[in-house]
Amino acid sequence: MSIIADTLDSIRPEDELILKLCNTLSGYLDQAQINDCVRAYEFGADAHSGQFRKSGEAYICHPVSVAISLAEMRMDASGIMAAILHDVIEDTPVSKKELAAQFSAEVADLVDGVTKLTKIDGKSQTRAEAQAENVRKMFLAMGKDLRVILVKLADRLHNMQTLGVMPAEKKRRIARETLDIYAPIANRLGMNKIRHKLEELSFQAMYPLRYAVLTNAIKKARGNRSKIIDTIESTIKNRLEQTTLHCEVSGREKNVYSIYKKMLQKKVALSSIFDLYAFRIFCDNVDTCYRALGVVHNLYKPIPGRFKDYIALPKANGYQSIHTIVIGPFGVPIEIQIRTHEMHRMAESGIAAHWLYKSDDDKSEKFQARANEWLRDLLEIQKTAGDSLEFIDNLKVDLFPQEVFVFTPKGSIIKIPRGATIIDFAYAVHTDIGNACVSARIDKQLVPLQTKLENGMTVEIITASWARPNALWLNYVTTVKARSSIRNHLKHFKQQEAINLGRRLLEKELQSMHIHLEKIEETRILAFLKIMSMLSLDELLEDIGLGNKMPFLIAKRLTQVDINANIKLDQTDKAQQSPLIIKGTEGMVITLAKCCRPIPGDLIIGYFNPGKGIVVHHHECRNRSIVSKKHTNWLDVEWCKDAIGDFATELRIEILNQRGALATIASTISNMDSNIENVTVVDQDDRVCVDLITLTVKDRVHLAKVIRRIKDLPIVLKITRVKG
Repeated sequence: MSIIADTLDSIRPEDELILKLCNTLSGYLDQAQINDCVRAYEFGADAHSGQFRKSGEAYICHPVSVAISLAEMRMDASGIMAAILHDVIEDTPVSKKELAAQFSAEVADLVDGVTKLTKIDGKSQTRAEAQAENVRKMFLAMGKDLRVILVKLADRLHNMQTLGVMPAEKKRRIARETLDIYAPIANRLGMNKIRHKLEELSFQAMYPLRYAVLTNAIKKARGNRSKIIDTIESTIKNRLEQTTLHCEVSGREKNVYSIYKKMLQKKVALSSIFDLYAFRIFCDNVDTCYRALGVVHNLYKPIPGRFKDYIALPKANGYQSIHTIVIGPFGVPIEIQIRTHEMHRMAESGIAAHWLYKSDDDKSEKFQARANEWLRDLLEIQKTAGDSLEFIDNLKVDLFPQEVFVFTPKGSIIKIPRGATIIDFAYAVHTDIGNACVSARIDKQLVPLQTKLENGMTVEIITASWARPNALWLNYVTTVKARSSIRNHLKHFKQQEAINLGRRLLEKELQSMHIHLEKIEETRILAFLKIMSMLSLDELLEDIGLGNKMPFLIAKRLTQVDINANIKLDQTDKAQQSPLIIKGTEGMVITLAKCCRPIPGDLIIGYFNPGKGIVVHHHECRNRSIVSKKHTNWLDVEWCKDAIGDFATELRIEILNQRGALATIASTISNMDSNIENVTVVDQDDRVCVDLITLTVKDRVHLAKVIRRIKDLPIVLKITRVKG
């Protein structure tokens, strides 16, 4: 504390700030910990010596101000020290290793988590890419220690409070970043007090004229409505006292940014927004909250559909309160929030309540658990994100959820964002459930997987052991967890399926030479891999499966005396090959051509499409001759007798153009245990309509039964299968 005593005669701004910090810390830390914080201040002041902010004050004033904000949240000593030193690694020659030696590895890790990345892999980056990479790094550090984000939010809050001297363009950029990332993060962590401050400051920086006009208009409106506010507050208090409920009532003015958002959403002027004020009722326990709700609804008529019970169904960030909008005196809508005192503290402070209210450890631990669960999901997402910009896009989706509550068959509640589908729900239950889902029942009725869910639905997921994610699912999932899980599975699934297919192709060729892959000496395989510049046999098999290498060429080179010699292939070699058996469950490495849509039982032929695997066509496909000019790598293939699954095929149907004709066709197809995927009208006149119908069948026999049943309908004039 000597530095403080020596400068009492000439108090500088930084000295006033460190005195304020020490006074705040003395309320909950012991003297030894306060001394450590002062030592961090002295170290930081020395490191930042000669550095000044654009306002002209010494740079050290900024980190100390950040530390004061955290001290008001009762942050521990290590967090305070990290706040004081949070810019040391970024803006001074001090290294993380030096910080760890001077203080502790814990403090050094916290500082490093907040520190921006100045250069990443030596690559030149755009501002957006650099910003995205910095946020991604911060979330990685958050996954290890939540204090990182608390330091960052306090840092951002002070930066927003001191934006005044910045150029207008930079103000808008920082404000936009704050609204897009940091305010939503504060909301997601339940820190509403900081969120409202960040939103208000960002709005002021982005639209100073709008902010000034709106603020003045609200001040003028305040005088006209003050009597209404006083009347409502006293009326609610009196009615609660009459029912012997001991509650506190307070009216509050909504912040300017929330009013501005409402004006934008509803496209109305300020004069059309009546609920500029909201009332909060604070109760001692949950039972009193519901009794107070009854009193309010008895006093004022509630607006239907404008009631939300976040006590029974808390928000994802742990927020709890009852919200209701009622019609007050003079027909003015009034928003009323009812919560316990403890819920209010948690709503304002979120995860910071862990430090603020030590007596409520059980409740704050729940907040910590929710925050950690969210961070774990984000860490999974960042592993599968292609780059930092994709991670930021995923993060923004996750930061702006409007929740829907749905039920499992056992009555458990699952929270998902509004607009989420059954697939999102399946992945919310468990990743394995999502990967294996094939259909679902909503309120005991079968529905498609792309069905959007609404409040109160009971959802039962139907799974199958053979099922796997489909790339088409990415078109209608909304949650980040579902999207990243599908992408991750498809990525690894395609690789593994390519390896499996490559092994089958290579073993088939070797068997035609009466040799087994397992019998080939390992030294010979390793020597061949070295020639091919490959690291493993799996890499070679994957290349074969993807069509980049011909299996019969690889087989001949592996079995010839000199593996370095090139192969000259004649037609007799290819003629001796046995056909590859297609099961229909190989996945993305075997594609059924959409021009002819082959199904089990058809005569088929395939060709290698480099990088994609094998494309299978019907033997009579009209496009075969065109494809043959582009691809010479044809392969004999056959359907497995036990092929399973649903396979798409296409029918051309001429029907009488009368009301209900198509519905009759659809009903007949459905009764034959088939499903329509698509219907296209090819031609239509007053008498006849020609439709192309894409449907799914099990095999050629199943298709024949469907066609026979459709032919029996009197409205059907002609039916043919499309084969390219």
